[in-house]
Amino acid sequence: MPKLTKRTAESAKARKKDYFIWDTELPGLGLRVYASGKRSYVIHYRFAGRSRRFTIGLHGFWTPELARQEARVLLGKIAGGEDPSEQRQLNHKAITVKELCERYLEDLQAGLIMGKGGRPKKPTTVLTDIGRIHGHIVPLVGTRRVKDLTKADINKVLKDEIAGKTNCSFKTGKLRGKTIVRGGIGAASRTVGLLSGILTYAVEAGIIGSNPAHGVRRPKDNVRTRRLNDTEYQQLGSILRAAGKDDKYRMTVEIVRQLALTGCRRCEIVALRWDDVDIASSCLRLADSKEGASVRPIGLSVMEYLEERRSKVSKTYVFPGGGEDNPFGSFPNHWEKIFRNTSLADVTPHVLRHSFASVANDLGFTETTIAALIGHSRGTVTSKYIHTLDAALIMAADTISGYIGGLLDGVEFKQTSYALDRGARKATLTRFLKKMCSPPDDGPVPEEHLAA
Repeated sequence: MPKLTKRTAESAKARKKDYFIWDTELPGLGLRVYASGKRSYVIHYRFAGRSRRFTIGLHGFWTPELARQEARVLLGKIAGGEDPSEQRQLNHKAITVKELCERYLEDLQAGLIMGKGGRPKKPTTVLTDIGRIHGHIVPLVGTRRVKDLTKADINKVLKDEIAGKTNCSFKTGKLRGKTIVRGGIGAASRTVGLLSGILTYAVEAGIIGSNPAHGVRRPKDNVRTRRLNDTEYQQLGSILRAAGKDDKYRMTVEIVRQLALTGCRRCEIVALRWDDVDIASSCLRLADSKEGASVRPIGLSVMEYLEERRSKVSKTYVFPGGGEDNPFGSFPNHWEKIFRNTSLADVTPHVLRHSFASVANDLGFTETTIAALIGHSRGTVTSKYIHTLDAALIMAADTISGYIGGLLDGVEFKQTSYALDRGARKATLTRFLKKMCSPPDDGPVPEEHLAA
């Protein structure tokens, strides 16, 4: 047999069947001549007791010299225990990031992907994840094989989205509907966080051995520090009173006021059901919040408002919509119109929640108490067994909602830190002891005005 050269390869004639010309210099290297006239370089080897053949590439793209060099590399790997044929099959079967995302979305929509607290992700979170996958992840790395992704690729996704490479807009199926996709620092950080979660899903499924997104430094998302001061609360009250004169905005005004007085999330008040309201215990028992089931103490003013509203509204929702049995749906649109061109145009419902917690801190309440008031997860074993609220939490809710309610009504308080005010403490203790010692049939104990 001749040594494989360019002349040997080009002079080889096609026959009725495929045949091989083997190299005399490197055993195992050969030229396969197809009946069609095509020629390709191959190696023949044994691995794990089986005879196998691996195609290097077509003659023309490969020269005999390059094929010989590649064959030496491959035969060396085979001697080291690697099978190039098996590796090629695995590469052909390797899924792309787009295919991985499709599997992830199937399990996500089936409730098999766990979110915060080991609970299935909520429908709103699912929609957000779908948007980030189709709007950012797939356009940037969808065609890449998952097994080939590196930390450098994840960093490039981060930088490309910050630079706005995925920015676009397209029409949806709805009449005059349009979706706008925007990048930026915050969007990029959250998208890479989701991509890391998807790659962890791939690790758990045995698709890859490790997550290349681990250790990637993401820019810190904008921390929202906006809160209302006393003057702005008074301005908010004026804006709400002006908007409440229009019947169209009356329900939205009531919702905004309850958001301010409770520190609840927007969806928790807008979609509040009567089944979630416990007047007797002065609390809301939310069956499904961001933190799962949650008990929220409410102040006296909120409790009395809900008690009065219960006598007027008989539907499932506290703030019903225009349909048969659905929550009020015009809140976002009304909010934008009420606050447009006002001094509080930058305020969002979350600002009211943040402000509630800030006022609670100003009044001297502890972080643990504030967490219980606004429904932050405390993560303790004991908290899972608590179904009733103590008097301290009810008092805290009364104090904070009363203070904020006063500001909304235009009251100017001279003192905000009454948790440590000795006069207020003595007055409260005197009132409590007097009430406990009074006979049941005594008349009401006169209320004392505490320092505020």
